[in-house]
Amino acid sequence: MSNNSGFVLWFTGLSGSGKSTLTRMLEPELRKRGCNTEILDGDEVRENLSKGLGFSKEDRDTNILRIGYVAKLLARNGVISMTAAISPYAEIRNQVRTMCGNFVEVYAECGIDELCKRDVKGLYAKALSGEIKNFTGISDPYEAPENPEVTVNSETQTPEESLAAIMEYLESNSLIPAVETAQA
Repeated sequence: MSNNSGFVLWFTGLSGSGKSTLTRMLEPELRKRGCNTEILDGDEVRENLSKGLGFSKEDRDTNILRIGYVAKLLARNGVISMTAAISPYAEIRNQVRTMCGNFVEVYAECGIDELCKRDVKGLYAKALSGEIKNFTGISDPYEAPENPEVTVNSETQTPEESLAAIMEYLESNSLIPAVETAQA
């Protein structure tokens, strides 16, 4: 069975909150159900489509709008387009929501203290010491979504619990086929 109804599954949250982990876990689950999927990871898009952009608000907005445009193109061609980008500004996320139409926002929530503990790259420590400027959530704002379709919390939930919550939302809203029950 193939699902020809594409949509945009937009993950937002601070660096280290689990966005990329969840998209990587979700992709094989969706493929098992016959869904076409593509992941647009923020770092990869920045490297390949947005090279040369800095981290000013204008450059971040441009990057997010580019990701949104590609996600829209994929979705209109029957692909579930999953993004994993911080996308810190509510106004730009709302522009992307409007541009894409069939849009599901997933907020990967996690507190700064926990993010600092799991920061393998040391980015939060550098941002807190002032070594990195314009770091989202420390010296640059992050505007949490007010009404996301799904909120997961990587501080209080396991990745599997978060995945289950996302799958439940997608199934209950008929965005993906339900798991077929085994017949005796």
